[in-house]
Amino acid sequence: MFEMAERIKKLPPYLFAEIDRLKEEVRKKGVDIIDLGVGDPDIPTPKEIIEVAKKALEDPKNHQYPSYVGMYEFRKAAADWYKRRFNVELDANSEVVSLIGSKEGIAHLPMAFVNPGDYVLVPDPGYPVYPVAAMFAGGEIYKMPLKAENNFLPDLESIDESILRKTKLMFIGYPNNPTSAVADENFYKSVVELAKRYNFIVASDNAYSEICYDGYEPISFLEIDGAKEVGIEFHSLSKTFNMTGWRIGFAVGNKDVINGLGKVKTNIDSGIFQAVQVAGTYALNNAEILNRPIREVFIDRRNQMSKALKEAGFEFDIPKATFYFWVRVPSGFTSSEFAKKMLEEKGIVVTPGNGFGETGEGYFRISITNPQINEAVKRLKSAI
Repeated sequence: MFEMAERIKKLPPYLFAEIDRLKEEVRKKGVDIIDLGVGDPDIPTPKEIIEVAKKALEDPKNHQYPSYVGMYEFRKAAADWYKRRFNVELDANSEVVSLIGSKEGIAHLPMAFVNPGDYVLVPDPGYPVYPVAAMFAGGEIYKMPLKAENNFLPDLESIDESILRKTKLMFIGYPNNPTSAVADENFYKSVVELAKRYNFIVASDNAYSEICYDGYEPISFLEIDGAKEVGIEFHSLSKTFNMTGWRIGFAVGNKDVINGLGKVKTNIDSGIFQAVQVAGTYALNNAEILNRPIREVFIDRRNQMSKALKEAGFEFDIPKATFYFWVRVPSGFTSSEFAKKMLEEKGIVVTPGNGFGETGEGYFRISITNPQINEAVKRLKSAI
């Protein structure tokens, strides 16, 4: 038997891998499962994107090693989309790097800049990859609590100066996973000011910017004056175009940070299959047309879920963006107890809030990427 490295021993069980294990146990007992756990859209990728990919598959030049930083056409499409969507100017050559999904880029970023002893500020609750990436790079993790009384934004003023002086990187992510909270210009301005004052990098995770409702349009961190001086932003085609399995995304922003991330990638991976990049280029160049029907599906589901949860007596805020609901656990349960009860007794998969960090205790997350909303909430209601 071979002993695992200390960094692996320190890893908590990956949240969704553990949920999959429990699901399989329950499924073997013959329980009909409705999965409201993982945020994986059930809607197919738009057929226009698939047709472009099919044609690209037949082109022999796409069968060779791709560029490490990504095809210029894809990076140009990303830069053009940022200009149309957020009015942010980007140099496709130096301020854009392609990613094998934004998760990959988030995981590799600390390796480029974080030394042992450097602090990495991560939201709690938050995407589990943030602290894991920091830990793999040898960084010290400082958790920024996201609480309802602060609209699930980190209280920047509460971070001790002794921590800020040793901070190398801050992760933020709005529209937020798991809370579905959104951030405004004033919050981002405060982040930019803090990063400049203490000379640290900001990594903004903007994967959910195109899943939004009621005319609300999330902004980009990079829209703020000075943001490009201190940070980068990640985006993924996964949610925007229902392309989770395609594994394609990009990071944009500060050229030195992009260059550092690119250096890590050059030594670790060989880039994205070019046929996928050709399809991604088409998707970004036609984003406004292709994303609209996807939004319409999710706004119908959001309204349906809101109505059903209210009638069942749950406490939550109606999301302005993302396809998540962040719901208070009924009295008498912890997050894990409630999630386990739902799965074992009702065949409903919800994600316990404490799986995203200790501040997530008292909540559970529901994803509306499953159309069986009314049946799911009916089972939830019967359980309490």
